[in-house]
Amino acid sequence: MANDEQPRPRRKLHILHLLPNLVSILGLCSGLTAIRFAMDGRFATAIALIGLAAALDALDGRLARMLKSESAIGAELDSLGDFVNFGVTPGLVLYIWGLKGEASLGWIAVLIYAICCMLRLARFNVGNKRADGQEPAERTSFIGVPSPAGAMLVLAPMYLAFCFAGEVRIPGAAVALWMVAMGALMISRIRTPSLKRVTIYAEDARYVLVAVAAVVAALLTYPWITLLALAALYLAAILFLARHDILAPLRKGP
Repeated sequence: MANDEQPRPRRKLHILHLLPNLVSILGLCSGLTAIRFAMDGRFATAIALIGLAAALDALDGRLARMLKSESAIGAELDSLGDFVNFGVTPGLVLYIWGLKGEASLGWIAVLIYAICCMLRLARFNVGNKRADGQEPAERTSFIGVPSPAGAMLVLAPMYLAFCFAGEVRIPGAAVALWMVAMGALMISRIRTPSLKRVTIYAEDARYVLVAVAAVVAALLTYPWITLLALAALYLAAILFLARHDILAPLRKGP
């Protein structure tokens, strides 16, 4: 019997529309390669690759919106890449660096951190797919630490050790506890800073550009001290928001 169904017309796609997905794939390659360098003992390169993966993660969504090429598969690629880059990779890098001496305890911490990252990403994805038509809860601020920030925070023991090479030895149990604490921050309900809705006056743009350039220069010149300082500032911002949320109802009174 002849098949009467007509072949579906092939849809043309501009090659630039593949760019966001390509950036997501490059980010995944960066995260996985960080594990390889950590296994070779090149931890500075591993941290740099995780940072590159975070930068690419910030870029792919903006590219998709700019090119009007947002798609369901792109969102899934982004989420799966985030889990590998910011849930699996940092945990393994920390384990290879400072938790082998605490094999059982260290591996439990790695598993807890990775599971927390997975739960954080799942909650974020569900929040972005709300069926009631309301604005997503994380449009103006994040609920819990986002996974890229969590990855950079969880590596703070390495920044500290590299700042004082050979002078500071962080116990494996302390590293494991820190990893669990950062995982808990990711799945917490506390508000954390977001740059999505930050606005500035046009005449102040030059000062912001100079400040960003100064941070980049500091990262290139004094990477470990700068990363440690940025992590401390981020945690301080979280504490400030938490304090504000706690005190706000008290100021209003009964």
